[in-house]
Amino acid sequence: MTSVAPRPAPDPQIPPGGLTIGEAAALCGLSIDTLRYYEREGLTAEPADRAPSGQRRYFAHDLSWLDGIVMLRGTGMPIRGIRAYTEICRREGSEAERLGVLEQHRERVLEQLNETRNHLEAIERKIHFYRERKGFPSS
Repeated sequence: MTSVAPRPAPDPQIPPGGLTIGEAAALCGLSIDTLRYYEREGLTAEPADRAPSGQRRYFAHDLSWLDGIVMLRGTGMPIRGIRAYTEICRREGSEAERLGVLEQHRERVLEQLNETRNHLEAIERKIHFYRERKGFPSS
């Protein structure tokens, strides 16, 4: 899973000619290679526009979509799941199906959060044990 930083708010000013792949990747907290990989895997809503030089150019709608991919990856959705979601989103009138995918993913995320909370509680118990029973000072 790629570690990413959230995109700063408010949205950056995008020049009329769009952003380069490096600029777009940086704003989304991705490496250039990761962004290229996402494109190759069919995870972008549409292919990036191209400048006359052939260089990829990214606009607000691209950044918004990439932010969504980053969020889904950050919450554990596998690439195959994002690819399937992307395919659904490309179809007109698929809003109910999109909602269903997101609701299912939310359930998985909630399960993961619950499991993480349980693990955290176990860690807290161990810390308490060492601090109380073994005489280590509190931090």
